[in-house]
Amino acid sequence: MRREFPSLSSDAAAVRQRIEGMEKILERMFVIPGINKPVGLDVLLDLIPGVGTISAAALGSYIAWEARNLGMSKWQMVRMGGNIGFDMLLGAIPWIGAVPDLFFRSNTRNLRIIKRHLDKHHPHTKMIDAPPRSVP
Repeated sequence: MRREFPSLSSDAAAVRQRIEGMEKILERMFVIPGINKPVGLDVLLDLIPGVGTISAAALGSYIAWEARNLGMSKWQMVRMGGNIGFDMLLGAIPWIGAVPDLFFRSNTRNLRIIKRHLDKHHPHTKMIDAPPRSVP
């Protein structure tokens, strides 16, 4: 008997967990002290000219690929692709491209699109999000 790992399942709840985890790694891995701005791998990769921007876009595309497997509409997929493409254009500017990436978070935007779809079509996957902690 073959057992699948729950995290590798195509179940909507498992997909939701994976994309939320990937978004956290790409956009909110740690907080910059002093300005309390979350930063992730996406911004760090933008500091590497060329290869970093392409790598960040590829990782962001994974989220869109998971969304496609959920049966999302073509319009939603186009919006997510546009977010990834715009983020890649911003990141293509060496060093300076990381600054706008702090404010235009394509992966967070795409996660919001996916969550709306999941909440509507797979309501059993909905999780209660903890409110953000305030920093004294």
